[in-house]
Amino acid sequence: MGAHGISMDEKREPEGIVLTEAQLRSRRQRSIAIALALGILVVLFFAVTLVKGPAVLVRPL
Repeated sequence: MGAHGISMDEKREPEGIVLTEAQLRSRRQRSIAIALALGILVVLFFAVTLVKGPAVLVRPL
């Protein structure tokens, strides 16, 4: 027996919330959309920085 008294051969029901296939698919699509939006934002900030050039550091005191 293991530390919790359950052998590896015994099937245990998962604890907590179990998501359906549709919910898992939806979660994955949402994660991909967020990653793409974040990537586009990073590229946009980088492009603006390149366009502004070194003048981005020149500020009146």
